[in-house]
Amino acid sequence: MKLYRIRKSNIDRKGRGLYATKDIKEGARIIDYVGKIITKKQTEESEKFDNAKPIYLFNLNNRYDLDGDVLWNTARLINHSCSNNCDYNGTGLKLWVVAIKDIKKGEELTCDYGFGYDEDYKQFPCKCAAKNCCGYIVRAESRWRINKKFKITTKKNNRVNR
Repeated sequence: MKLYRIRKSNIDRKGRGLYATKDIKEGARIIDYVGKIITKKQTEESEKFDNAKPIYLFNLNNRYDLDGDVLWNTARLINHSCSNNCDYNGTGLKLWVVAIKDIKKGEELTCDYGFGYDEDYKQFPCKCAAKNCCGYIVRAESRWRINKKFKITTKKNNRVNR
């Protein structure tokens, strides 16, 4: 029996997500993240990876990337959450999704997409509704920058309103 099933997502209201079919223990390998192995040169030359649409690209090493934008990659349906319950793990050219905490049956499987904080971060609003959500899909280590920015904006707005 698979540890997941596909159904309408609570995070991506227009899309689908993966949900636990039974309780999953922390450390369990849930699903392989599969796709086409491509060279860094192919990644750089392809217009497919320009941030104008969803990208399912992983850096495997200094030479190769994994393009997970293929129909046979069910793991691409895992949505981002600022309070994720899964993470990506791998060795060599293999990648899989692992539970980073205990997951209850029926819970949506989520990962931190790990997007960097750069000038494009506002292109990727986050809809996870977690208590620690900063409003954008940005890796955990960079969210403080956005939260700090929000605090400054809020303070400025409060001064104007007084």
